[in-house]
Amino acid sequence: MFSNFSNRKLTTVFSSEMKNSVHTQVSKRRTSIAKQPLLSLVNDHLIEYPTPSNLNYWWGFGSLAGICLVIQILTGIFLAMHYTCHVDLAFSSVEHIMRDVEGGWLLRYMHANGASFFFIVVYVHMFRGLYYGSYASPRELVWCVGVIILLLMIITAFIGYVLPWGQMSFWGATVITSLASAIPVVGDDITHWLWGGFSVDNATLNRFFSLHYLFPFIIAGATLVHLAALHQYGSNNPLGCLATVDKIPFYPYFYTKDLVGWVAFAIFYSVFVYFYPNTLGHPDNYIPANPMSTPAHIVPEWYFLPVYAILRSIPNKLGGVAAIGLVFVSLLALPFIHTSQIRSSSFRPIHQKLFWLLLADCLLLGWIGQKPVEDPYVLIGQLASVYFFVYFLVFIPLLGKLEAKLIHYSTKKATA
Repeated sequence: MFSNFSNRKLTTVFSSEMKNSVHTQVSKRRTSIAKQPLLSLVNDHLIEYPTPSNLNYWWGFGSLAGICLVIQILTGIFLAMHYTCHVDLAFSSVEHIMRDVEGGWLLRYMHANGASFFFIVVYVHMFRGLYYGSYASPRELVWCVGVIILLLMIITAFIGYVLPWGQMSFWGATVITSLASAIPVVGDDITHWLWGGFSVDNATLNRFFSLHYLFPFIIAGATLVHLAALHQYGSNNPLGCLATVDKIPFYPYFYTKDLVGWVAFAIFYSVFVYFYPNTLGHPDNYIPANPMSTPAHIVPEWYFLPVYAILRSIPNKLGGVAAIGLVFVSLLALPFIHTSQIRSSSFRPIHQKLFWLLLADCLLLGWIGQKPVEDPYVLIGQLASVYFFVYFLVFIPLLGKLEAKLIHYSTKKATA
């Protein structure tokens, strides 16, 4: 009996040691695979990437933006296989894709609505960065590359909007490209180069199609630079403190949190693609382009409206172009004019109120951008434009100094 018990115990110990040995071998094999040149890069930046443990769902919009970019590139490649880049055939080729190509309607609606959802995701991502101070040192490069990506997105979306060659496509291209003529000395040359002639015509469409195919890959490259700059110092967190210790691997902890956002995004995106595919577009773009018939009200896509409202708010053409440039200069300069020692707006009550006013201001500018150029819309747009620039160029530099004085005063009063 004692012998049977001993044998059973030895068998259990031997079995346990065998399991541990197999587990160790599997772990070593996984480690060796993860150390391979390309896989180690994926492992370090996507799987084992150390992430602050207190990140919330707002941080998931970065990965969502990457998914949107992939959707746009893939659907764009397949659409380009059937698109005809000629002013006489472009509109018909888009209708051919919608009616005759197997699954063409789905590709078109995924691409068109994907652009809108891409901008929604990126705008939320940017405002999250503004609220939590993700642009502050040492992440200046992350923010600046992000602003460049936004600018590239706007250019790509604009030239893509021209390709269907509907009424809004043609007249939008005419109005926006003619803005370059306001630039002193070289303005007319730039405009004629963009047009490829003396008006928006076939050469313009060819140039825009080529650039629209190229720019998404430039955006993809800039995104890799954005990620590399982010991973150099690590992600910011809701508290805005330097989290050098309290970190956990991205997978599986934040992968599952991001997965919730991906599923929610897929649901909303699918609802628009399948049930409301034309809600975010303009009905006039289903009318073929006609240079002899000007639409009553030329309106760009909704994601351009805040910048378009700022452009319209300045009567002078050159002043409007300069204001658009100043929008991006303000965004690029933000990390360098930021003076606050506190990152997160959760601990900055004054900035918190100014931030929500900025968000409301941008929504107001978007509403103004789709209205006719008449009173009271012009006046409201001018006031909203003033607040936009005052926030970045006045409040951001001065508020940090004011907060420092208030903190110093409170500390001095408490110790007195």
